[in-house]
Amino acid sequence: MKQLKGIFPALLTPFGKDGKINEKALEELIEMNIKKGVDGFYVSGSTAEAFLLSEEERKSLYSMVKQIVGDRKTLIAHIGAVSTEQAAEYAKVAEQEGYDAISSVAPFYYKFSLDEIKQYYFDIVDRVNLPMIVYNIPAFSGVSMGADTLGEFLRDDRFLGVKHTSNDFFALNNCKRMFPDKIIYNGYDEMMLAGLSMGADGGIGSTYNFMAEKFVKLYQEFQAGNLSAAQHIQDEVNVIIQALAKVGVMQGEKAILCEMGLDFGGCRKPFAPLTAENHRYLMDTVLPLLG
Repeated sequence: MKQLKGIFPALLTPFGKDGKINEKALEELIEMNIKKGVDGFYVSGSTAEAFLLSEEERKSLYSMVKQIVGDRKTLIAHIGAVSTEQAAEYAKVAEQEGYDAISSVAPFYYKFSLDEIKQYYFDIVDRVNLPMIVYNIPAFSGVSMGADTLGEFLRDDRFLGVKHTSNDFFALNNCKRMFPDKIIYNGYDEMMLAGLSMGADGGIGSTYNFMAEKFVKLYQEFQAGNLSAAQHIQDEVNVIIQALAKVGVMQGEKAILCEMGLDFGGCRKPFAPLTAENHRYLMDTVLPLLG
């Protein structure tokens, strides 16, 4: 098992003018982030527009990223789907491609019972030999999992840890205290320092795509006990995140990457493109802070 702690960009998916995945831009993004010192990548998650991709596109995305990264960094494949069979199929592809771990959001939309959700996860880990990271994102999945529920997974050696995209830091802290050997990732970029202070082992985030160096430095400063320096970085990135939240996070992130010279295109419909006004506002706010 490779490095599991640290900074993991949740990769965006670039699209060309033909609507297909732009492998060249994807490679440029990955290489840029490797140079910035990230510890690995989270592939085909929310940030990747996973639920706007076809099954074949998701499978090809796992393959593309693995071919680019090779064995240089840890790779986590998000395999989440509403259907257990579909998620298990993605998990098998990730295993065949040589990924280090899988991760899944809870099955959503149909308001499954907690027992059904638990079975979803156990059915998947029964079918592959990769460790699972539970993706806890109640604001989008509609499923809130506290420390007791997460503990039912973490007691099983097949569950590596949790991607905790929630501001319930009490639950995060309880998980880490109860299961110190498990890996807990902070999910909300704007609360990275808070997550670290409550026991997170690192973070998986979308804004890492274009400013990973800031989160790498924040993590290093926290590890060294330089809380004032870490707070300064968090304050700076939060100005950027606030601007993104105003215009549309993923559309804004892609626009920033395009401004940085990577041909990332836009997001798939029903996401709307940035207006000219929002684009100007975003660039005026963000570019001076990126240096």
